[in-house]
Amino acid sequence: MSLAELHKLSAVEKLKIIEALWGDLVSDEASLPSLFWHETEFIETEKKFLSGDIEILDWQQAKKELRSQFE
Repeated sequence: MSLAELHKLSAVEKLKIIEALWGDLVSDEASLPSLFWHETEFIETEKKFLSGDIEILDWQQAKKELRSQFE
């Protein structure tokens, strides 16, 4: 499929293609490259957590707090 053909698709059709591509990519996570900045961010977050600078929230509470920032 060419870029010109992709531009002609509706948003729903494009999202279906994205979902299919994403599903295919994550089906073999071991083949995905690990980005350098992911490890850097993980290390920084771990340091902050261990020093008490950040706290862990359960997922429901985290979503609630994030949504409240955009209301």
